Amino acid sequence: MRAVRFHRQGPPDVLQVDTLEPPTPGPGEVLIDVRAASVNHLDIWVRRELPRIPTPRIPGADAAGIVAAVGAGVGRVQVGDRVLIDPGISCGACTRCVQGHASLCATYGIQGESCDGTYVEQKVVAERAVLPMPSGWSFAEAASFPLVALTAWRMLLVRGRLEPAETVLILGAAAGVGVMCIQIAKLAGCRVIATASTADKRDLCSQLGADHVLDYTQAGWQKEVRGLCRGGVDATVDYVGEATWRDSVKLTRSGGRILTCGATTGAAPPAELTHIFFRQLSVIGSTMGSRADLEAALAAADRGLLRPVLDRSLPLADAAVAHQLIEDRQVLGKLALTME
Repeated sequence: MRAVRFHRQGPPDVLQVDTLEPPTPGPGEVLIDVRAASVNHLDIWVRRELPRIPTPRIPGADAAGIVAAVGAGVGRVQVGDRVLIDPGISCGACTRCVQGHASLCATYGIQGESCDGTYVEQKVVAERAVLPMPSGWSFAEAASFPLVALTAWRMLLVRGRLEPAETVLILGAAAGVGVMCIQIAKLAGCRVIATASTADKRDLCSQLGADHVLDYTQAGWQKEVRGLCRGGVDATVDYVGEATWRDSVKLTRSGGRILTCGATTGAAPPAELTHIFFRQLSVIGSTMGSRADLEAALAAADRGLLRPVLDRSLPLADAAVAHQLIEDRQVLGKLALTME
């Protein structure tokens, strides 16, 4: 079977197609014929610079496909089922897992970071990691949903506790997580102010339901936010990091909260501690989510309330091209690799 791997960390061209022996499912495991795998910013960090990543490594956290075989003791799924993969990995038995907070499990990991991932034609996962695909979705759409959906769901609704009629500012809103944040914030009954850099990206944000869309490349966009929401927004979603942190702190109202699940421009922004303690801001971190978070997002998708936003699909062999497109910020929403 084919798999895309890197044998050393570096630029996109370190990704190469290798031929590997197909895996066999053990007890409690499922073999999936992967039809599509999505590309996330996490894959780029893993390929480029995350420490302690053993090589060779297959990146990729998301996938969708067809169950090809099942191991002993598997009873919930059958050969032929169309499924997607929960990208999170946890023990499933500790207090955190039992309480529904798997991403706080001491052994928590993510496909493609903690183990080989989904840029592969066949993949073995635990039965509990497999969920049915929503009807009507393509494999590429289904592969584009899990990581961003459970991340946004947990960050906004579980950790961020958004409430109806609150105003939410989403920075860099046309990215994979951002397009899901817009939809979930609107589902929660919030007013959404989104920022994006190009006309195409701003159009997408509007189509997804954002009430106001601003061009953050233009001087004065912060003043526009203040004009739309006197006193500041109730919650700011900032996974951009160093480039936007000062704006996030200043545009969030006193007593409001800043929600973060990443730092694509750097993880060491100015602390702004005087603003944080004097104005009683809450900085709330969130990583991935639980099986329950993903199931809740899928249930909303089944009711037509959430949808994956797929920019385009490329063949598996073009993984390096896909990574470069994301690094160059040329993608609206998500990008998927297909196995045809």
